[in-house]
Amino acid sequence: MGRSKKFDWKKILVPPEDALTKIRPGMTVFIGTGPAAPLTLMQSLLEYDGRNVRDIELVQLAIQGNVILSVQDLKTYNYCLITFFSGFISSQTVKSGLVDMIPAYSSEIPELINKGKVSIDVAFIQITPPDSAGYCSLGVAVDVAREAMNKASLVVGEINTDMPFTYGDTFVSIKEFDLLVNSTNKQVPYKRHKVSKQMKKVAENVASVIKDGDCLAFSNSSLFEALGPQLKDKKDLGFHSLYFTDAMAELVKSGAVTNSRKTPFRGKSLTSYALGSKKLMKWLHRNPLVEFQGTDFVCNPIFIGKIPQFVAIYEAEKVDLIGGVAFPRTGSVITGPGEVVDFFQGAEASEEGCTIIGLPSRNINGDSNILFSLMDYPNQLRIRESVYMIATEYGVANLKWKTLRERAQAMIDIAHPDDRQLLMEQAKKGKFLYSNQIFISNSAHLYPTHIACKTTFKGGIPIRFRAIKPSDEEQMRRFFYRFSDEAKFYRFFYSVKTMDHDKMQEYVNVDYNKEMSIVGLSGRPGDQTIMAEARFVRDDRSYYGEVAFLIDDSFQGIGIGSYMLDLLIQLAKELGLMGLTAEVLSDNLPMKKVFEKANYPMEAQLENGVYALTMHFNE
Repeated sequence: MGRSKKFDWKKILVPPEDALTKIRPGMTVFIGTGPAAPLTLMQSLLEYDGRNVRDIELVQLAIQGNVILSVQDLKTYNYCLITFFSGFISSQTVKSGLVDMIPAYSSEIPELINKGKVSIDVAFIQITPPDSAGYCSLGVAVDVAREAMNKASLVVGEINTDMPFTYGDTFVSIKEFDLLVNSTNKQVPYKRHKVSKQMKKVAENVASVIKDGDCLAFSNSSLFEALGPQLKDKKDLGFHSLYFTDAMAELVKSGAVTNSRKTPFRGKSLTSYALGSKKLMKWLHRNPLVEFQGTDFVCNPIFIGKIPQFVAIYEAEKVDLIGGVAFPRTGSVITGPGEVVDFFQGAEASEEGCTIIGLPSRNINGDSNILFSLMDYPNQLRIRESVYMIATEYGVANLKWKTLRERAQAMIDIAHPDDRQLLMEQAKKGKFLYSNQIFISNSAHLYPTHIACKTTFKGGIPIRFRAIKPSDEEQMRRFFYRFSDEAKFYRFFYSVKTMDHDKMQEYVNVDYNKEMSIVGLSGRPGDQTIMAEARFVRDDRSYYGEVAFLIDDSFQGIGIGSYMLDLLIQLAKELGLMGLTAEVLSDNLPMKKVFEKANYPMEAQLENGVYALTMHFNE
């Protein structure tokens, strides 16, 4: 048999205007999204004066980055734009009827097209030049292009020589196109976001709860630009994300992302879109480390749920006291609830999976990003049950399975210090907090964030330490009731049977002008339990601090007491104290040894079965 004749694709290469003559009034035209937008065809469509191009319905998944159609364009040319997320220009015009929106989960959109729920007559698809075998790549946007091509009666390919040839479900034969046009537009790069000092700290806090081996969903915003450098010391991270960016490429190149712990696609980062610089596009060209698949696969919560340690991370614009989230409405990428729900559901089904929301405590105008209630704030995620953690530059609030009171306390703790008192009063009025809830205004500014650290003790036990917070009230109450009467007596020197709200809120609301309290936490990041607490209270007459400890029985004898004493010594010196004192029962020898190991001059006087210990800093 002889060789089959090679398809001469140049025979169907036409000027853009010739392709537009095939359109008829009332047709529905699918347009590639974001980096797949066929700009030459779109520009020609707007400039075309043929009477056949009237009453046209345009379908685009979302408008990203450059806005192709303006409000005036839609009015002038009698177009209607259908999208699946109301962002950018469409958010301004949905009510006018110029833009129509289909609320849908991202994973469902391919099925809507396949079943004809969204009819497609014409598909404008951007592609790479064909290879020697006659195959093109869909490049850096593989969403529902294949479904649109299958349904359309007219498929027009716009060949862009700038488009990277990518791997995955990206290959299309040049024979699948009815017409081809050459792109006269350079591919539009996405600028990298600037990172503020506040966002850098937000990213540090987000990174603190990400574990080795986590598989991450990233996006394109300043949070992720800041997060990338914070993750370079992690091991065996993975990517399963709707978007792939410059920051993600840098993490892959750093070795932090290996994708070695996820299946399928082991060793590959999975995505549907790439948004970034020319440098990123060059790196993606024929790069086998990145796999492009359609949104029905990438956004499928059932598939995501099978990935262990899946972490869905998003940047928010506003949040409220009980875990409500409103996503940004401006920027190069708009995050919509339809996308987020898919990834959040997957994260909830994932073994050790979680969701993290990050945002600065205030916006650039100085307004609080944490509100009492979002009410009718646009672009909301209304399933608070799916929000595990929210991070600002002031810490991480763990909300999963917490009561409304615990959520409100945790959110106030990570608000800007100057906004906490108002939020506290609003929460009291709204019955989220008790009417007698304590608030020490000075403590919000004096909280010693610098003392936070993580250390591994004997037996490979990792413990995180930080200063106590008002939101620790419920955890501290449970911690107290885990102790035997004997252990409580060692701590308080009298029998303490109960620790109700009034007592415990006084205990966790610390005036950092004269008192310091440190807690030790064990367990997975974001789901940790208090297992130790140490504090001192300054004596204003002697300028010494009186020390007391509580350490869970199962964590004693591994060095935690000595470590926490060193932290207290550091804090006491910062407050200008002369030393520390403690009263220790004579049979509590382990605690006495903790003080003896501190290598400071110490006096010990025994009276009535109690050692009075005095540690001096300046001798």
